[in-house]
This record gives sequence, C-alpha cells and structure tokens, in this order.
Amino acid sequence: MHLACSGVLSIAASAFFDHASFGQGTIKRRNMSYPRHTMSSAGSRTSRRTFEFGRTYVVRPRGKHQATIVWLHGLGDNGLSWSQLFESLHLPNVKWICPTAPTRPVTLLGGFPCTAWFDVGELSDEGPDDWEGLDASAAHIANFLSAEPADVKVGIGGFSMGAATALYSAVCWASGRYVNGIPYPINLRAVMGLSGWLPGSRSLRNRMESSNEATRRAASLPLLLSHGTCDDTVPYIHGEKSARNLSSAGFRYLTFKSYDGLGHYTVPKEMSDVCSWVTARLGLDGSRS
Repeated sequence: MHLACSGVLSIAASAFFDHASFGQGTIKRRNMSYPRHTMSSAGSRTSRRTFEFGRTYVVRPRGKHQATIVWLHGLGDNGLSWSQLFESLHLPNVKWICPTAPTRPVTLLGGFPCTAWFDVGELSDEGPDDWEGLDASAAHIANFLSAEPADVKVGIGGFSMGAATALYSAVCWASGRYVNGIPYPINLRAVMGLSGWLPGSRSLRNRMESSNEATRRAASLPLLLSHGTCDDTVPYIHGEKSARNLSSAGFRYLTFKSYDGLGHYTVPKEMSDVCSWVTARLGLDGSRS
C-alpha cells in the first residue's frame, strides 16, 4: 500500500505507520496532490508554530441528518481511506468528516516528515507530550463541529494516533479547556477510539480534579475504546491502561471492547460494533426521511 511518507525507515519505525484496512481487503489510497490551508495552533498567542492541515473528505448522510462525527486517521495515512470505508456503513443519519493531519517531523521516525496529528516519540507515561500539536489538532476538529446545526449531535472518533487525538479531545471537553487554557467550545456527545492510547495520561487526574464540573461532565460522556489483543504496533496493554485511567478520572460511561487475534487494523465485526454503539448512544432512528 502506498504511504503518504516514503523513504528508508527502520523496521521499528515503519511498523508504526497506520493504514485503514477492512476485513481481508486493504483500502488503497491514490497518489494525490492535496490542497492545504494554514491554521495556527490553538495557542497562537504564544505559539511560533503553524500547522498546514491536508484535504478533508466528507461523507454526507443518506437520510435525516441527526449526527456528525469527525473521524481521524492514523500516522502516515489521510482522510480518504476512512471516508471510503464510511461510505459502506449502514449509518444513514450520520455525516462523517474525515480530515487529513499536517505533515510534520515525527520524533518516532527520527524526525522524518509524515502526516501526524501531533509529534510522538514513544508510547510511555514518561515520554514528553506535544501539547501544542494536540491543542492545534483538537481545535481544528472543533472548528468543523462548530459549523454543524444546533440540533445535530456531534462526536469524534479515530484510529491509532487518531484515536489518541479523539481521547485528548474528550478530556478537553470534560475539563472545559485545552491545555493552553483556551476554552473548549464544543458539546461532545460521543467519543470513539480504535487501537489507540491516551496521551497526557500523567496529568489527566489533575485536570479532572480541578473542578466538580469537570467530573460531572466526564461522567456524562459516552466513550468507546476497542483494541485487538494481537496489536504489535500499539500494544493491547496501552488500550487497556487508557481505559483504566479514563475510568478512574471520572469517565464512567465507558465501554472497552477487546478483539481476540486482531492486529493493528479493523475488521467488519469491530465496525459493526461501532455502528451499533453510535446508534444507541446518539439515539439514531435510522430514518431516511
């Protein structure tokens, strides 16, 4: 499969590249030239970095528009492959927005530039967190959702690094602000993370214990985390630990699903479970009117 980033990488680093695969067939990506727009990070008042986000793909609802979900791809991927997958799902009332992350140097890849929602060096509680990159991506996602009609329920989901960004957005929503202190503007109704992890887990409890309102909001937000037991890219233990950390921080409305034998990809059973969960948590009626 063609990746947005090419070049000679170590085996360990190249294994971290993500792609959307569904069942036994991998969704291929075309070689394309993406129009880009420039967006400052959420902390632009103090930030020196700007982030150029790539092309956004939108799957329109085939029925009554009841919900909009922004779905985030993994490292080295783009929004196209996931938008193709969502075209085939039986969720006629959902609008899917599939953006593409900025191309940036990634520490895990020795500084090699790649599409990434934030910089990552290692999956460890001891590793540094790219708060600026996380805030910029979370703000980019929030901008999409802020344009949706008031009567439409909104959510965020993602795979691998996209799942990490979605979970970070959930923490921002519950605490009411980004790490840089700017208020989080969206009323999230559901968050999903497949084969991912929770960035910033070391500071999670402090953020959530800062106010009773944060604890109350966390307890009301439906979260779905799922992970394959044979994932050798983002090991299963990271998904399991993320679920525990979120639950202990007050996210009580959390479902964690494990899939025996599943590696770092998705399968029809998992996506069927996602559809059922979204339908139930967002109260979708399946109407095509």
